[in-house]
Amino acid sequence: MEIGPVLLLSAIMGLSILISYPLVMSRSITKESSSLLTAFAAGILIFLIADIFQTASSTLYNSSFLGYGTDLSYDVIFVFSVAAGFFLLFAFEFRSSGEIRAMHLSLLISIGIGLQNLTEGMVFGSQAFSIGLTGVALVVFAGFILQNITEGFPIGSPFMGSTSSGRRLVPFFFLIGGIPTIVGGGVGYYFNSPSLDLLFDGLAIGAIIYVILPMLRVILSGSGRRMRQFIYVSLFSGFIAGMLVNFI
Repeated sequence: MEIGPVLLLSAIMGLSILISYPLVMSRSITKESSSLLTAFAAGILIFLIADIFQTASSTLYNSSFLGYGTDLSYDVIFVFSVAAGFFLLFAFEFRSSGEIRAMHLSLLISIGIGLQNLTEGMVFGSQAFSIGLTGVALVVFAGFILQNITEGFPIGSPFMGSTSSGRRLVPFFFLIGGIPTIVGGGVGYYFNSPSLDLLFDGLAIGAIIYVILPMLRVILSGSGRRMRQFIYVSLFSGFIAGMLVNFI
């Protein structure tokens, strides 16, 4: 399979994140609905952590002896990258004494999702190069599109129900989350390695862990007992939705 079709299909995968934009940014969403959709988005992010680790674990434990232990070099790369993804965003948020703004939170989420989509693009590019556009590659292609559609919810969640002028930057944040899929498709077509996959998987996990915290802080702040119950259920529903999409 030539590089041109690989990049085109990678672009379709990555830019499918924009499909959710009209719903996420609808001005008719109430404050309560915004909180529930943000909790749903956080649930999707929690699932993405599990999904990315499942991918990384196939490398971490593949070199183990009879299923016990891992390769030390892979362990170091993965642990370092998880810490780097978390503390880079930690430093970004706390470089000033003010509260994190919706614009910054949306940017942080898009960076975390972009790192995850970079590895997805690399997987697709590598498979397209090695086995061509077979049934397996098509299943990966379709699965990544469905997953990317759900990833628009976390990115837009800080602006749900808001009239902030920062809303105009949300399409840009969507692109930060989606375009790395295209880059990953090109990189994966020409070069891929377990160490590189672990590096970006770890960065994505660390970044996503971090951005979940301010999301939950915002939606739980000032929420009554009844509303918190709905928020918990919505978060769990987001996790289940991510899992069901991954099954397809």
